[in-house]
Amino acid sequence: MSNKKQVNMDSHTITHLKELESESIYVLREVAAQFERPCILFSGGKDSIVVTHLAYKAFFPAKIPFPLVHIDTGHNFKETIDYRDQLVKELGADLIVGSVQESIDTGRVKEETGYYASRNKLQTTTLLDTIDKYKFDAAIGGARRDEEKSRAKERFFSHRDEFGQWNPKNQRPELWNIFNGRKNMGEHFRVFPISNWTEMDVWQYILLEKIPMPSLYFTHEREVFQRDGQWLAASPVIKRKPDEVVVKKQVRCRTIGDITCTGLTLSKAHTVEDIIEEIAASRVTERGGRADDKRSETAMEDRKKAGYF
Repeated sequence: MSNKKQVNMDSHTITHLKELESESIYVLREVAAQFERPCILFSGGKDSIVVTHLAYKAFFPAKIPFPLVHIDTGHNFKETIDYRDQLVKELGADLIVGSVQESIDTGRVKEETGYYASRNKLQTTTLLDTIDKYKFDAAIGGARRDEEKSRAKERFFSHRDEFGQWNPKNQRPELWNIFNGRKNMGEHFRVFPISNWTEMDVWQYILLEKIPMPSLYFTHEREVFQRDGQWLAASPVIKRKPDEVVVKKQVRCRTIGDITCTGLTLSKAHTVEDIIEEIAASRVTERGGRADDKRSETAMEDRKKAGYF
């Protein structure tokens, strides 16, 4: 899609991106008004980066009034951690890190073994423990309805019970953007300010706002191997099968998560403009390269019901 039709966000013309920005900022300010201890779930992926940028704009010139919470699997791309630390420093934001390795060491979760072992699912326990430890009553995430069918069921304010679980059949109406944050002791909300955005919207907004992004999103040479039709990064934390040969390819990440389940895309996209053109021509969904979504037909919904992001 050509970006020539886009209008400067500083102009008085209302574009669809400016409407989305306004809606998201409204949601973020509602969170600040209705909850006592909110936080932003920060993964280092493009969506959480955009949510953090929106929070910066929503409360400027004050600092972001919510801490950033990163659930660290210990199996992240190094580029993700480097970007996270640099962003926190530039914004002067507070950072809280929940460690999956610590959850394993204390016996809270059991590490998976085998070729398809991943710590992605283990994040749920670490996340819920972190929310309980710091008494967060709202956790702001970057999920979007266009990503995956279970996420399409989410409301802006998504209620979680005292066990951190989500019931898709028991959600509150949100007529005229009136949000009900009422909860009982021990319950909390997940809030998704960019619910109505698409992947294309996110990248066009990144282009317009000139938001710096992790290098993983752009084409780079990396050692990879192919498994089940997708390219994975060659890493000591992934056990390879005897016939899985490591080769060097020009790849980039379309989504960023745990290194064990983040598929890589063969690409020549070196700029945000290149990424926008690539997405416009793609016939593969954004999460089509996420191995954690392929474990079952309802993998994402099952994880969400248990308290996942």
